[in-house]
Amino acid sequence: MLDTANYTPRLKVVYADTIRAALKEEFGYKNDMQIPRLDKIVLNIGCGAEAVRDSKKAKSAQEDLTTIAGQKAQTTFAKKSIAGFRVREDMPLGAKVTLRSDRMYEFLDRLITVAMPRIRDFRGVSGKSFDGRGNYAMGMKEHIVFPEINFDKVDEVWGMDIIICTTAATDSEAKALLKAFNMPFNS
Repeated sequence: MLDTANYTPRLKVVYADTIRAALKEEFGYKNDMQIPRLDKIVLNIGCGAEAVRDSKKAKSAQEDLTTIAGQKAQTTFAKKSIAGFRVREDMPLGAKVTLRSDRMYEFLDRLITVAMPRIRDFRGVSGKSFDGRGNYAMGMKEHIVFPEINFDKVDEVWGMDIIICTTAATDSEAKALLKAFNMPFNS
C-alpha cells in the first residue's frame, strides 16, 4: 500500500534535485523564481457527433477521463446551438480535467514512461506545438494507451488533447524543461 502522507512523485523529486539547477545554469537565471516549472496539465476529450447521437457517450468519456487522471472530470457543454450539427445549447459534448501539483507530476510520468511507448508507430512528439508563451499542446488518437483503461470495457475509442502549461517565458525555455523530463521530441 502506498503511504500518501510521505509520498512525493518521482518527477517532482527529479525536478527539484537536478532539472532546476540545469535550467538555471543553461539560461543564466539570476533569481530562482525565474526558473521555469510546470504549472498545470489540462486533459480534454471532445465527443463531437457521437455525443449528439447518444447522450451517454459524453458520460462514458467523462468516466474514462476520470480514470486516466485520477481526479473527477467535468462534463463540457455546448455554448450555443448549431442547427447544422444538431447541437443544442447546454448539450453535453465532452469532458475535461485540470491537474495540478502531485497529480500533475504523476500523470506526466505515466504519459512519458508508460502511455507514449504504447502508441502504435510512435516516432516522438512534435517539437513545434508550442504556443509562443511556453505552453505545449499535443493530441492523442486513442485514449486506450493508458494502462488504467480496461480495453475490454471500452465502448468507444476517444481522441484526447493534452495541454502542458509552464511558467516559461519562451518556447525554447519550455522545450528545455520538457526535454529534461524526457519528453520524446522528434525535432
